[in-house]
Amino acid sequence: MGLGWKPSGGGETFSLDKGNVISAQWSRAARGYELKVLSRTAGVVQLDGFEQEHFDRVTRSFKQWFSINVEHKEHALRGWNWGKGEFGKAELTFNVQNRPAFEVPYTEISNTNLAGKNEVAVEFSLPADGEETGTNGHFGGARARGMKSGGATDQMVEMRFYIPGTASRKEKKEDGADESDGEEGEEQNAANLFYDTLMEKAEIGEVAGDTIATFLDCLHLTPRGRFDIDMYESSFRLRGKTYDYKIQYESIKKFFILPKPDDLHTMITIGLDPPLRQGQTRYPFLVMQFKRDEEVSVDLNMTEEDLERKYNGKLQPHYESPAHAVIAQVFRGLSGKKIVSPSKDFSSHHQQSGVKCSIKANEGHLFCLDKSFMFVPKPATYISIDNIQVITMSRVGGAISASRTFDISITLKGGQGEHQFSNINREEQQPLESFFRAKNIKIKNEMADDSGALLAAALQDEDLASSEDEVVAAARGSADEDDESVDEDFQADSDSDVAEEYDSAHESSGGDSDAEMADADADGDSDTAVAVERPKKKAKTDK
Repeated sequence: MGLGWKPSGGGETFSLDKGNVISAQWSRAARGYELKVLSRTAGVVQLDGFEQEHFDRVTRSFKQWFSINVEHKEHALRGWNWGKGEFGKAELTFNVQNRPAFEVPYTEISNTNLAGKNEVAVEFSLPADGEETGTNGHFGGARARGMKSGGATDQMVEMRFYIPGTASRKEKKEDGADESDGEEGEEQNAANLFYDTLMEKAEIGEVAGDTIATFLDCLHLTPRGRFDIDMYESSFRLRGKTYDYKIQYESIKKFFILPKPDDLHTMITIGLDPPLRQGQTRYPFLVMQFKRDEEVSVDLNMTEEDLERKYNGKLQPHYESPAHAVIAQVFRGLSGKKIVSPSKDFSSHHQQSGVKCSIKANEGHLFCLDKSFMFVPKPATYISIDNIQVITMSRVGGAISASRTFDISITLKGGQGEHQFSNINREEQQPLESFFRAKNIKIKNEMADDSGALLAAALQDEDLASSEDEVVAAARGSADEDDESVDEDFQADSDSDVAEEYDSAHESSGGDSDAEMADADADGDSDTAVAVERPKKKAKTDK
């Protein structure tokens, strides 16, 4: 005996046993009236669409079959966005003047983060499949759990609470009751207390079970920051200073190990669907970076019997290798995803598996894989070779710069757009072109048509530049040499008492330059030459 619900359009029936029903609540909803049932294992079950006259019938049925009184609950209709959050057994309630404005079942919460000093972000579960009706029992978002919020086409995905001030946590006695002696716990930030309580109530992270392996302080290029990685049986968790993420292994669609061309680092790239969300930003790829010589030693928190029984030898009880290799092997064993590495058919001019290039203003590396191309770190871009229509190689910019670098533009089939990678070293043209041909990719080379003209223009520019430099140097004499030299003849105190031409001190002030002129005119000494020239200059001045 129990409670059952069957979709009108056909499908599986949702049922709830009699012993699993704890309480029931009747209230006004957006569509008529709502019946909310609190269960022991399924959390909160919400059913709406009732008419007002159904209340008496529902009340009698619950009293007769479940021995439960249906409570009539009135909601706050003032529309205030400030109130008090209270944590119940199965849901978070936002009360306005002691009446609930709305409730959020813990089963609908997938994650929560401290978005600021006084702000807590709450992320809601997403349906695993948009076609799910919520009654098929698959693990996933709200629809997969048979919840009310999964029934609509549009769905709220995040809510933020601003919680100022400080608060204290009530301590629990051994019997589970709150302390009643008036003593309160240590004061702490109210937002932090709200966050910690919600993490505990919603069992975020705890529901995954025991941690199988933990990797601390791993550098992530996308999203940017350092995260601790906790790996569970069916999911893994990224724990950072500000954001935490819980990701199911089922969401992993691609897994790459990409050796960075600097010979110092290795990147692990994980493709996710649905993407990771951080506010309004979506991250379809996780990009981690590790030092190649950084080794770790890890013991998995599982017995050898469980490893052999559940994973058929894909995991080992102990690992001691470079960090990127250990993480990749553990991910592969737990998720069952294939690890993709760069193609052996490609080797750059410097014997690397990737070439340096840019997408707009973002620099990164383009890696050639057996069946695709991958650009990392930002924006991480994946291109399947089967989806490529043509690759165009061209030069962009002036004659000299274009002779050193080139661009490639990858046009996708079916009018899906194109991806342009620019500033690729000219030395990488031949290795890339050979790889394109090996993969039977159609190539359009626009550089062959104007190579001679560009070379001639570059040479001409070099000749013009050199000849112009010579002309300018000849015209300026030694001006270029004197630009950065120190003026040794400069005296700072000469500014205050400069002798004019008609002053008596003028004779001593111009002694150095007059002596040089006298040496160039005749064989007489410098003093005589100066004495002869002075009266002539004064006579002209007097006139």
